[in-house]
Amino acid sequence: MPDISTSPAIAASIEASPAQVLGPANLAGLFPQGVRVYLTDTGQASQERLVDAAKHLRDLGYTPVPHLAARRISSRADFEEQVKRLAGEAGVSDVLVVGGGVDRPAGPFASSMDMLATGIFDRCGINHIAIAGHPEGSPDFSEETAMAALRLKRDFAERSDAAMRIVTQFGFDPARFIAWAEGLAASGIDLPVHIGVSGPAKITTLLKYAALCGVGNSIAYLKKNALSLTTLAKGHSPESVVGPIERHWHANPAGLIRQIHVFPFGGLQNSADWLIGRGSWQFGDTDCSATLGTVAV
Repeated sequence: MPDISTSPAIAASIEASPAQVLGPANLAGLFPQGVRVYLTDTGQASQERLVDAAKHLRDLGYTPVPHLAARRISSRADFEEQVKRLAGEAGVSDVLVVGGGVDRPAGPFASSMDMLATGIFDRCGINHIAIAGHPEGSPDFSEETAMAALRLKRDFAERSDAAMRIVTQFGFDPARFIAWAEGLAASGIDLPVHIGVSGPAKITTLLKYAALCGVGNSIAYLKKNALSLTTLAKGHSPESVVGPIERHWHANPAGLIRQIHVFPFGGLQNSADWLIGRGSWQFGDTDCSATLGTVAV
């Protein structure tokens, strides 16, 4: 067992909306250079705004990772134009592909695999691709369907040049995350896993987002373990989730879990301060690439 008191902190990426990126807040210097910043797609931002946000992140020295939601794309032509603009105008080489969370596709793509099969990412030089993982399951599909989809994407990664990884929904039960990742490995799915966690936030805020995102088990876990008067007053500490995941990562360096992905429900500044304070993010002239989330594929 390694001495975790002297071991590096687990790496981290972060999520932001186009509105946050293009808003009045100055993001320059808020994150370390090169850190992955995922651009959310809630169906509200236009193609133009998504490209502008990705370009702004690139100009600030960060690595933009736009979400592309299959069932929200109206046509193949629109999809190809969006990918070409993200790559050409914003220098995007890393994306997150998701199904989209709507009942009926707006166009020809019913799943993220449909987007991958077009080959447009490879043609545009986008060679890092994140896919969604659901340790708590999803109301939209069964666990068997989810595992079959992950196997298809693993097979795609093996026959293409794409460096593929799994980024999970957020949750609050670290044991569940760890067991899920170990289950993937046992099933022959060997893609790196980035565990979704919330940054510091009020409990009421977390309960709202958990309900919106359909992570029911996390709601039950959160209520069982965090709803004391003290916790309600102080808010949620991410360390109760990240600590066990980090210890597992230290003890299993060859395991699938490689880093965390932070959902900043309590604000970008609060999450950045926490990640810097715990050592997952570092600044300065020293080589800190292992903590930036850019090499933990």
